[in-house]
Amino acid sequence: MVTEIAQIDVKPGSEKDFEAAVAKAKAAFGRSKGFHGFELHKSIEKPQRYRLMVKWATLENHTVDFRGSENFTEWRGLVGQYFAAPPEVEHTETVLTT
Repeated sequence: MVTEIAQIDVKPGSEKDFEAAVAKAKAAFGRSKGFHGFELHKSIEKPQRYRLMVKWATLENHTVDFRGSENFTEWRGLVGQYFAAPPEVEHTETVLTT
């Protein structure tokens, strides 16, 4: 299992609209190969900063299958207008859990 972590800074005042757009995008993720769920976290200290954490079966399910699909185009069409800057994305694997 791979976790995609996207740090997303949104334009001031667009927080609620961004959150609604991410909720709408659930279907696009749900249709994607290897998708296993996501969480959207909002920073308390920096309320215009979010972290989207998406679970994928493999790295390629995100970087190839999703990014090369119409689902990605739909995702960006829904949320891209709220980005203050391009998201910073990295991938992790769990090495310890409690």
